[in-house]
Amino acid sequence: MPPTDSGTSSSSEDTLDMRPSEEQDARLIEEHLAGPAAPDRPDLLDQVAQWGPVGTAVGAFQLVPVHLERDVELIARWMNDPAVSAFWALSGPHETTARHLRDQLDGDGRSVPCLGALDGVPMSYWEVYRADLAPLARYYPARPQDTGLHLLLGRVCDRGRGIGTALLRAVADLVLDRRPSCGRVVAEPDLRNTPCVAAFLGAGFRLSAEVELPDKHAALMLRDRTLRHLL
Repeated sequence: MPPTDSGTSSSSEDTLDMRPSEEQDARLIEEHLAGPAAPDRPDLLDQVAQWGPVGTAVGAFQLVPVHLERDVELIARWMNDPAVSAFWALSGPHETTARHLRDQLDGDGRSVPCLGALDGVPMSYWEVYRADLAPLARYYPARPQDTGLHLLLGRVCDRGRGIGTALLRAVADLVLDRRPSCGRVVAEPDLRNTPCVAAFLGAGFRLSAEVELPDKHAALMLRDRTLRHLL
């Protein structure tokens, strides 16, 4: 897949994506942060479910591993946003998204799909994955424990405001803090998605190379542990 942060461009439709009421917020917190856990499987990513919330410039943020039955409707709705489907190619019926999620949830643990909750409200979708064990490793000089990120901002009102950049930096820091064996965080957004590439650069990633992947011409973005406090 060519997952990218398709939520970095602004839209005149922002006014259509209203923030939930406090009552709705409470329900979302209950359903997503205290909902059913993902089934047991091998842990190749140092217990993403236990990484906990972190403070960011835009609010408290937490990665919540996906539970298929609970979350597929929301994620499928995001995947059918034209701004998202242009790069994720997962538009269509819910089963299209369910199949994509199920492939990860039933796999060997090398990829963990997550909802991103900002101040308790699910507003983004993330995949934290072992880049050194993924097909991507065939196209760049992978190192053991390289950890990759895919993401999208689901809510239109969160796009074009620097939120993607702030969350990318926070999650990359989370990876480096929670995975001491990981020396760098990797991403491969589509080069056509210039706002996404700009968000990665703003989050302290560097453009390492352009890579021709089977489904896209990608920007290989790296955030090195040794450079994290300089960029």
